[in-house]
Amino acid sequence: MSATTISEGVCAPRFRAVRECFEEGFRSRNEIGAALAISLDGETVVDLWGGHADQARHTPWRRDTLVNLYSTTKGMTALCAHQLVDRGKLDLDAPVARYWPEFAQAGKGDIPLRWLLSHRAGLPAVSEPLASEALYDWDAMTTALARQEPWWQPGEKHGYHALTFGWLVGEVVRRVTGRSLGAYFRDEIASPLGLDLHIGLAEKEHARVAEMSPLPLPDADSEGLSLAQILSKDPEGMVAKSFLNPPSMMAGPNHAAWRKAEIPAANGHGSARDLSRVYGALSCGGSMDGVHVLTSESIEGCRSEQSSGPDAVLQLPTRFGLGFMLSQPVPGGAFGPHSGAFGHPGAGGSVGFADPEARIGFGYVMNRMGPHILLDPRVTVLIDALYESLD
Repeated sequence: MSATTISEGVCAPRFRAVRECFEEGFRSRNEIGAALAISLDGETVVDLWGGHADQARHTPWRRDTLVNLYSTTKGMTALCAHQLVDRGKLDLDAPVARYWPEFAQAGKGDIPLRWLLSHRAGLPAVSEPLASEALYDWDAMTTALARQEPWWQPGEKHGYHALTFGWLVGEVVRRVTGRSLGAYFRDEIASPLGLDLHIGLAEKEHARVAEMSPLPLPDADSEGLSLAQILSKDPEGMVAKSFLNPPSMMAGPNHAAWRKAEIPAANGHGSARDLSRVYGALSCGGSMDGVHVLTSESIEGCRSEQSSGPDAVLQLPTRFGLGFMLSQPVPGGAFGPHSGAFGHPGAGGSVGFADPEARIGFGYVMNRMGPHILLDPRVTVLIDALYESLD
């Protein structure tokens, strides 16, 4: 990338305003490194990247740079479960304990799989203090969750299962298929679609991963509610434990143990191009380039509202489908103008979503963490520019 070029990649002329908006992020929104990709009717119309992969701004962001996706990973985890429903291996209304018998402990025998996917199971945190290394130990986390008593009466309300979502859904996938969530995703979704997206990243690929900045504390001018503000209100209770137990979550993602582990709610590594491609398939009936991912019936399930209203963890109104977020009832929380869009943002700013009405697949990733819980303002301006280009 030359000194005068802000981004590399391709952008169809119709979406020139999107490219200009993306490049403005480096001029006025303090982007360090970022990538943006958009598919329309199954064709790539935007595939851009720019800036730097390291915080010192020495290493350029390249076409094959990977980045930690945080909760954007949840959409990929949910997709694995939906595919198994399509294949007759899972029943959304069956008790989780049918597939994972130990889960029935502490009065959880009747909780259906549907409530895991819609954040209604009452299991956003483990109450017992966990060792730091438990974050990277699948058996330790799933054993603790099997023992855990729900924090509220399951099904009566919802609360974001920020980390536990991945182990809960992932263990069901493992019990049914005999494969870890990361292995199933690789074999059945990523490889067939040609995605460079990983849940559990091989060490040989670590050199391609962008360095993430720390999660910033909000300043006096910050708009909306931040994770730091939420944790300060409940430092020892359920909310804090949702994000800080095991305590190694505070170590961040820039080390080998995080990258190698399978933490299916938070540590996917991929690119904007990968997100755009998989969500492009979901926006076009469930297939991309002859690769079938999901049935149209399951896609409707992904975006069917299951939970809406006050979130017991995030402490603001949220809306969820089955494993996916829907457009949120807060300013700047929409995946565009169409109510049927669905996807998932990640802490700091990354996001992927599908808009079946417009047949759009969208992906954005970055390595400067923003403080916002839902959509980052850097993303909302890109979404606005996209839909203005379609008018």
